[in-house]
Amino acid sequence: MKIIHTADWHLGQNFYEYDRKAEHACFLTWLKKTVAENRTDVLLIAGDVFDSPNPSAESQKMYFSFLREITNENPNLQIVIIAGNHDSAARLEAPNPLLEDMNITVRGIIRRNDSGEIDYEHLIIPLNKGGYCLAVPYLRQGDYPEAGNYSQSVKALYDKLYETAGRKIAGNSRDFQPVIAMGHLQATGSEISENDRSERTVIGGLECVSPEAFSENIAYTALGHLHRGQRVSGRENVRYSGTPIPMSFAEKNNRQGIVLVEILPADPVNIKRIVFEDAVKLICIPQEPMPPDDVLRIIKELPEGEITGHSPYLELKVHITEPEPSMRHRIEEALKGKTVRLARISAVMQGNKKESNVLALENLQATNPADIAEKIFEQQYGGEKMPEAMKKLLHEVIQEVER
Repeated sequence: MKIIHTADWHLGQNFYEYDRKAEHACFLTWLKKTVAENRTDVLLIAGDVFDSPNPSAESQKMYFSFLREITNENPNLQIVIIAGNHDSAARLEAPNPLLEDMNITVRGIIRRNDSGEIDYEHLIIPLNKGGYCLAVPYLRQGDYPEAGNYSQSVKALYDKLYETAGRKIAGNSRDFQPVIAMGHLQATGSEISENDRSERTVIGGLECVSPEAFSENIAYTALGHLHRGQRVSGRENVRYSGTPIPMSFAEKNNRQGIVLVEILPADPVNIKRIVFEDAVKLICIPQEPMPPDDVLRIIKELPEGEITGHSPYLELKVHITEPEPSMRHRIEEALKGKTVRLARISAVMQGNKKESNVLALENLQATNPADIAEKIFEQQYGGEKMPEAMKKLLHEVIQEVER
């Protein structure tokens, strides 16, 4: 069985007000080609298909066109999709009656039966070539069994799913019956891009799951949520695919792509990362903040040409000693005729390592509201940290707002 694992597409994302439709279209074209070239049996999409729970009509058209085209070109391909925290679980699952005729299964909602118990059967997807997929979407409050803290509750959910799948395997005469798992969560032991506000906003920082939640007997665990492709806590078969294109300048050096997994009877799982080269680059200059006049001299050295859909995004790092209202205008004038797209100006006060609030609307848009609340709490209470119980309540409120 050949599996391709991808996640965190964030269709519809605007990068500092720039439309990324062309970049996403390029990735989806590449993905269709990669699926066909590798004669893929199963495509796993581990959440955050869209950047917003209310995606634009254009983003939805791109998504459904991709599904129609890839299934037409690969009639035997099976696709399993789970909802992420950016997706509307109900919206993503709504087209299931139509998609199932195309060999596509979507899981976004944790269903419960008449007695209020979790419908575990709904989350166990039979695979056409044998075995089962434990398709667990992003878990919100009340979506998991009560078993102590969040991590223990998530482990209890996966344990129950694996146990249920095991009974199905025991009652089936097929020889080849691997179990694979999916999840959209933050696993302990995973790496977050340094100073990546977009990723920290997604995570929230309070919900971490131990990789022990996934049985050693699961052939492969396909995770979404973190933007850097990586294995978790040294376990080769528990992985994040990462985003196909960088979501912020902090992710500019990440190797974006997908994971190709080959599972053979009685053989070790063969795992290979396939890198996707985004046509649009992210440029940060200078490496360390410099005074405005020095930054303007560096801008003069940038290549000249017409701005296109493939022109790089530019972040400038500027040292200032006082507010300079004219600085953005001076920078924009200097950039005229340069083949770059100004995305962000990071203004840093002299002698202060933290970014200034000057010209920082982008910073506000990318800031985690929980971080703001914690800083205000510390200011009001003389540096005292916000209690964990209050953090948890705040996190739950933010989740409700984001649904």
